[in-house]
Formats: sequence, C-alpha cells, structure tokens
Amino acid sequence: MTIFIDSSNLNEIERFHRMGVIRGVTTNPTILLKDGITGGLKQLETQAKEIAHLVFPLPVSIEVTRKTPEEMVRQALLFSGWAENINIKITIHGPNGETENLEVVHELETKHNVRVNVTAMMNAQQCLLAALAGATYVSIFGGRVNDMGYNVISEIQKLRHIIDQFDLQSKIIAGSTREVLNIIEWLEAGAHIVTVIPSLLEKMIVHPYSLETVRRFLLDAEKADI
Repeated sequence: MTIFIDSSNLNEIERFHRMGVIRGVTTNPTILLKDGITGGLKQLETQAKEIAHLVFPLPVSIEVTRKTPEEMVRQALLFSGWAENINIKITIHGPNGETENLEVVHELETKHNVRVNVTAMMNAQQCLLAALAGATYVSIFGGRVNDMGYNVISEIQKLRHIIDQFDLQSKIIAGSTREVLNIIEWLEAGAHIVTVIPSLLEKMIVHPYSLETVRRFLLDAEKADI
C-alpha cells in the first residue's frame, strides 16, 4: 500500500503511476472541485471511470455526497458499479453529528461487498468504531489533528496497536498531509497508507543537495568529455 495520490487530475495521476510510486488514488468533493470537475454526476462518472481504468487494479476512492442512509447506499452502489476497483468514501458521521453513517458502512461492507473508506476522522476512537463496523480503510486526518495542536503520531500508534491486537482487518490511512516530513513519520508510526498531494510527491523526489550533486556530475562529465 504505502502511498495513495490525493488527486483527481488525470495527468498528475498518470505521471506518478508511470513512475510506479503510487498504490492507489483518493478523491473527495473538494479535490474534484479544485481540479475542475463541476459537470455534475455525468462528469464525475466519466472522470472516475478514466482514473479507475488508468490505475487498475489499484483502488480509487470516490466519496458519496448524499445525507440520508438510504440515499448514501444507493449512491454508493451506483459509484462502485462504475469500476471494480472503485471504493466508496463515507464520512464518520453526518453534517449535524448524525451517527447512521456507520450503519451504511456496515451494510455496504457486509451485505453488498462494497469496499468502504471511512473518512474525516480525527482520533483513534473514531477509527476503531469504523474498523469494528467493517471498513476496509479508516482515514485519520493527520494534518488537521496537528493543526489543532496535537501530534497525530500518538493517535496512529494507538490505533495500529489496537487493530493488530484485536486482528481487525482495516487499513489505516493517514491523510491531510501538510509536509514531506509527515509521510515518513506517519508510516513509521504505523499507518498502512499516507495520502499525498502531487506537489509533495515532487518534493519527495527533488532534494536541493541531490540537485546540486546531479548538476556537478553532469558538469564534470562535460569537462572530461565523457
């Protein structure tokens, strides 16, 4: 698993997929809007199918946008039917704290064989309940936790310990990555996956001293007429 790219931009996804460095794709309505996906359900379907085909068999997470459990299930079944590697993102609770979302997660995983990524979680307690509900992925928003003045590493460590201790099958996704340092730190802490935006993937590759060294090698090769 390791790294999922956080993008719905086909060019960005294809670029890093060609490198062989990503193990999945995650999107959400905010990412889709930023990438210009504003044509409603039809454009979402087209984009989702293209991404899923491009990276198959790697998983692609698409988030439901409905609020009631019945509508969420219907939309999840629609989205997951677009491609066999599409997973469904569902937030841990509703916009006013409604708790029925975990019922939807449990139904999709156990009755409809749909892989679910439970998202927008901020602590190990939320992630544990999502794992018990049967979620394939449990996403803790590490960058937002850190923004609140807490270090998410301790939450990831606790969560990984509990998941391993009780042999739960959920994979931990650490998301909302803010800086390159987060990626290695969160994987070392026990996250199975970290979601990374394209600009941070670039920073992982290009180091200032590597850049200086590469330029020196090429300059010296030119001088040596090699």
